[in-house]
Amino acid sequence: MAEQGTGRGAGRPGRPRPQGLRAAPAGHSRLLGVGGYRPHRVVGNAELGRMIGHPEEWITGRSGIVERRFAGPDETLAVMGAAAAEKALARAGVRPADIDLVLLASTSNMLMTPPTAVRIAHELGAHGATGIDLSAACAGFCHALALAADSIGSGSAGHVLVVGAERMTDIVDPTDDSMAFLFADGAGAAVVGPAERPGIGPVARAANGRFFDSLRMSRGWDAYAGSPGTTERPWLRMDGRRVFRWAMEEVCPGARRALDGAGVAPAELDVFVPHQSNARMIDLMAQRLGLGPDTAVSYDVARTGNTSSASVPLALEALLEAGATGPGDTALLVGFGAGLNYAGQVVLLP
Repeated sequence: MAEQGTGRGAGRPGRPRPQGLRAAPAGHSRLLGVGGYRPHRVVGNAELGRMIGHPEEWITGRSGIVERRFAGPDETLAVMGAAAAEKALARAGVRPADIDLVLLASTSNMLMTPPTAVRIAHELGAHGATGIDLSAACAGFCHALALAADSIGSGSAGHVLVVGAERMTDIVDPTDDSMAFLFADGAGAAVVGPAERPGIGPVARAANGRFFDSLRMSRGWDAYAGSPGTTERPWLRMDGRRVFRWAMEEVCPGARRALDGAGVAPAELDVFVPHQSNARMIDLMAQRLGLGPDTAVSYDVARTGNTSSASVPLALEALLEAGATGPGDTALLVGFGAGLNYAGQVVLLP
């Protein structure tokens, strides 16, 4: 048996030891540009209603959704993500060669390895960038945005590309009348770069594992629960009532913490961009936050549906393109979903 104290880390008499590790001075970051990609195929409630056996008025009344986009075979996560990223880079005035890190948030990515973020970086010509995929469901984009800000703040990256891309139609049962009308496909992206003053506020995030099975993949859960070998396709399953209650009870206070952390009062907020789950949930969240009458609230869900990790950047792009908000405005971004987990932060808009 080796004697204690003889290893490399035990310290040797007379040998100088570093007092700490060198680190880059803390810096600030902000959004430089936002872009989105919406698939070509538009699916209205009349068409979808025939698939699930409900009239289009029933769908609109339950969700506030009028139409959504379904991706075609050639509109892969990498293709949509790269297209959204190209728009974000152009609007930011940043070259692909300047990107150090690509973060892809996706719930519907069936390719576990290699990282699809690396493919997106390659397609863009960001050959010096590394890529990381992360899965945090509908909160994924906001979690990734926080990681981007931390990377720039620590000096480990100069510019970061954050992408949310989804093909929810790959994992949602088209005959499930409780979910099929909610989810859709698309991609959104944001370029994050250095700033002289803070442009991305502290992230407020949390998860409640007691509700782990409230929004889940069926086959994965069956295997986890001790029933491996099932041939069921891995459809997404959701306990909508439980998710709704959790969002009201836990996500709304989390959103207020994000405002407090940024030093912005609800009445002072210019824009509210929550995850585009459904119109009723957005209504209630805006009411509970006590937003001012002049605060613009995103209802992109009406035309885009619930695109999970892509919903926040797509909704933000829609507001910017419509002229409903502009440079320097404060926007509260909040993503929430499976886990159940959420993340949110206040940002200055580009």
